[in-house]
Amino acid sequence: MQTSQSRSAVRAALSTASALGLTADDAVVLHNSNRLVLRLMPCDVVAKVATKAYQASAETAVELAQRLAETDSPVAALEPRVVPRVYVRDGFVIDMWTYYEYMPSRELPRADYVHALERLHAGLRQIDVTTPHFMDRVADTQQDVASRDITPALADADRELLDYTLRTLRRAIGDRGAAEQLLHGEPHPWNVLGTRNGPLFIDFENAVRGPVEYDLAWVPEEVSERYPGADQELVGECRGLTLAIIAACRWRRDDQHPSGRRSGTEFLSALREGPPWPAVDDVSR
Repeated sequence: MQTSQSRSAVRAALSTASALGLTADDAVVLHNSNRLVLRLMPCDVVAKVATKAYQASAETAVELAQRLAETDSPVAALEPRVVPRVYVRDGFVIDMWTYYEYMPSRELPRADYVHALERLHAGLRQIDVTTPHFMDRVADTQQDVASRDITPALADADRELLDYTLRTLRRAIGDRGAAEQLLHGEPHPWNVLGTRNGPLFIDFENAVRGPVEYDLAWVPEEVSERYPGADQELVGECRGLTLAIIAACRWRRDDQHPSGRRSGTEFLSALREGPPWPAVDDVSR
């Protein structure tokens, strides 16, 4: 969020927490992108704040966290002192989560990451929540790439590269007819907390249905290679999709990710080199 908007978002989060009976006098910014993630003090609650455009995805994340907790899946918990829901105040949507002291996800033992992802997928197979199909996200990305209004600074050659990559991989992956299930949608290292309770997944706003290989395309290569029964060729194709999706997002006019166009250029360069494509965290180091 831009500075002026983030100030308003902080005020909305603090006032919402106070109205809910939590003692919240200060906020520490944990992450600022299209959504602001705050640690409210001294109540020690994580508040995720976004514009109302993100209300549906925030509600999906809250519902999934509630349902997955019932399956004993490795997910971060919602804040137990308030009603688990999405709150609306001053044009923002706010959801409240438990704060965990954590270590950087890059330090997680890869075996623990694999086991946690297996448990998460097992839990996701037990619940029925309506989400988009992963190919819907691909189609949305194709529309962004095709629109010069949405991605005005994208060079013609890069626009052609993204269009070709998305179009050909969409067809190749669809032809495989792989089994599908409910997925996290982006279980990359930045969406995994290394806690004293083991790895916990966060941020289910981009949950989709699709093959597990789509989720594996977002994780480090050492994790995807160890995942039992995965089709590694399909993982590789899905990895190309993820790189194209991220690259296109970074070139959107309204993108506010802190890595900005630098990241968009890096992901385009990785795509341009062709398969085998690197894992997301290898490009983002």
